[in-house]
Amino acid sequence: MCCRWRSATFFFEVSEVAGDVMVVDRIDSERTLPPRARDYARDTVTLGWEDRTHVHGRRRPDGGVEFGLSLPRGTVVRGGDCLVLDGARLVVSVVERAEPAFVIEPQSAQEWARFAYHIGNRHQPMMVIDRGLVCPDVPGVEQLLRQLKVLYSRERLPFTPIGGPAGHHHG
Repeated sequence: MCCRWRSATFFFEVSEVAGDVMVVDRIDSERTLPPRARDYARDTVTLGWEDRTHVHGRRRPDGGVEFGLSLPRGTVVRGGDCLVLDGARLVVSVVERAEPAFVIEPQSAQEWARFAYHIGNRHQPMMVIDRGLVCPDVPGVEQLLRQLKVLYSRERLPFTPIGGPAGHHHG
């Protein structure tokens, strides 16, 4: 697989066929689609946050054409990203699945900092939105929020975690 980096979006050169499965090793946006793909058929694949952080494996879009992903470690696939399947003459757009989450709406700069620090320090996934912090409903998060005496609400919304440095760990 050939690859090259281009601006703030991942741009990997080819989609290959591995056995009988097309392999996508490139993410595009609508505006960075290669000219050859602009007339391809369209499909969508709806993925939860964990599936969007797993960058290797098989995926099946809504139309059923199975493909493999082989993206660089640390990549997070986001809603609106486009995956080009040249062998099927198909562009698959990613849709983020709404999932159960805790929404925290800090009332001061100090609360923003304290809540984000404690959630991050415990290596819990987190997303920042205009009105607050969002954590997925995964084991340990609700207990942490109660321990910190954080007011939160439960909602269903697409979740995309803040990425951290690859291989980060405490020594």
